[in-house]
Amino acid sequence: EIAQSEAENGVPFAHYWLHNAFLNIDNRKMSKSLGNFKTVREIGEHYDLQVLRFFMLSAHYRSPLNFSAEIMESAKSSLERIRNAVDKLAFYAENAKTAELSEDEKAKLEEMKKYRAAFENAMDDDLNTADAIAAIFDLVRFGNTEARDNASAAFAEAVKQEIVSLCDILGLIVENTGNDVDKALEEEIEKKIAERQACKKARDYAGADAIRDELAAKGIILEDTREGCKWHRA
Repeated sequence: EIAQSEAENGVPFAHYWLHNAFLNIDNRKMSKSLGNFKTVREIGEHYDLQVLRFFMLSAHYRSPLNFSAEIMESAKSSLERIRNAVDKLAFYAENAKTAELSEDEKAKLEEMKKYRAAFENAMDDDLNTADAIAAIFDLVRFGNTEARDNASAAFAEAVKQEIVSLCDILGLIVENTGNDVDKALEEEIEKKIAERQACKKARDYAGADAIRDELAAKGIILEDTREGCKWHRA
């Protein structure tokens, strides 16, 4: 692997090389003879490859993995939970009424350090990515509980960045990348939200519900808060 990759690209291939344990497909060994062989390209036609990465990281690399549509859907939902938490924290940070940390929030940020410690301990334990992801979800729960719509901008941003930082170590992209596709989608959603608000102001509740349902059909969930309407992916 190193010889052919470095000969092709002229740069070092990897400092560490790990080989996962066997991958089963629907509890059967993956093989061409059984006709259940899947390539990454084929999987990418049905799933965001970030979901595949999350699936691969959800078990220790020495442990066998079982691939199935149900398990991939579960991995997709789990990754979306993290992304939705990050989106919500970004919304709180952008719309906070207070900029600076309160004394209580300073204490909570000290408490938050235990989640990074748990993550690092898991990674030090022969790259136990399953436990590392568990630490990320503990941090997400902390954020959902402690960083609400009354949080300061500094606190919401700090919690968000900690989640993004730990996920980045695992190569998981959980923050809006800001590319042209994302911007176009965001502009379309914000336009629909504005139209919905206009409908509600005009007491056209059927029209407002129709817009909400239209976005829901596209996998966009609207949530009305005291700070306004925010959205996240289903």
